[in-house]
Amino acid sequence: MAIYAIGDLHLSGSSHKPMDIFGEHWNDHANRIKSSWIDNITDEDAILIPGDISWAMNLEEAMIDLGWIADLPGKKYLIKGNHDYWWSSINKLNYLFESMNFVQNNFFTYNEYAICGTRGWNCPNHFKFTDHDEKIYLREIARLEMSLKHAKKQGYNNIIVMLHYPPTNDKLESSLFTETLEKYEVENVVYGHLHGKLSYDAGLKGIHNNVKYNLVSCDYIDFKVKKIIE
Repeated sequence: MAIYAIGDLHLSGSSHKPMDIFGEHWNDHANRIKSSWIDNITDEDAILIPGDISWAMNLEEAMIDLGWIADLPGKKYLIKGNHDYWWSSINKLNYLFESMNFVQNNFFTYNEYAICGTRGWNCPNHFKFTDHDEKIYLREIARLEMSLKHAKKQGYNNIIVMLHYPPTNDKLESSLFTETLEKYEVENVVYGHLHGKLSYDAGLKGIHNNVKYNLVSCDYIDFKVKKIIE
């Protein structure tokens, strides 16, 4: 029983938005993800999907893509990305599929692990960070802390956090996200959002202050699921 992750699936079952406009490496990306998923993940495993799941604009349209995910093996844990406009009431989402758990202001468990998270937002940076950015940034910090507090209150010490946005700015400077992750002694963090070779270095990778950071944008990991925990 292992934990895998892959983010930024950008499925388009109803919107017909081909991803190869962003480069030939995106050709047939959904089938490549599916092939890796089936080859590696069993129904006893967990798979973390940190946002940008579907290009759909509403839940009705997104059901094609969510059904596609639900039909694949494993227990799924999902958070909202900046392109997931279809994301609706969290209670409604969590009634849709038995094998899919949607995280927002809450947490779920897999064996001894608590799965927490929130979408995240741009961190304070030297390029552009408006009052509007600060408002959303602080709201997302509060949501992350709420999720972590719930897990800690229930006695969980092995914690994995999903974010969509990277938890720092492009200079990899400390942020309220990294400080919160360290405060709650989070073991592993998975995040996506970053695409293309020029962007990959704008996110923490590896162990920093005892927290392991994993960039799992599907193009970064070559459209193959990444094992996070054995």
